[in-house]
Amino acid sequence: LGPRDDWFTREALETLATRAYRVSTASNRIGLRLDGPPLERAVPGELPSEGMVLGAVQVPPDGHPVVFLADHPTTGGYPVVAVVREGDLGAAAQAVPGTPVRFVPVTRRGPSGGGPR
Repeated sequence: LGPRDDWFTREALETLATRAYRVSTASNRIGLRLDGPPLERAVPGELPSEGMVLGAVQVPPDGHPVVFLADHPTTGGYPVVAVVREGDLGAAAQAVPGTPVRFVPVTRRGPSGGGPR
């Protein structure tokens, strides 16, 4: 999970971890835009701009996640619910529109429950 996962409801985090998304035709080298169930925020409003990293999963007001890729902006103002592991970014970058995408929460030691975040 990401640095702003607390901006989302518990149901949204469960949705992210259990439901499938599909790569949108609006995807590009900046971001992998995903179609699927929107993620509901627990905190209203917007953030001031903050630094973004490769693999950040930013969620704009429409609730549809965007995975930042090679040409992503260096700052952004929407909450980052998760960050894709570096080892999984290559497959994400090569995903074509319509490709199914699943998010699996992991810890430093492996899948959920294996150790500290």
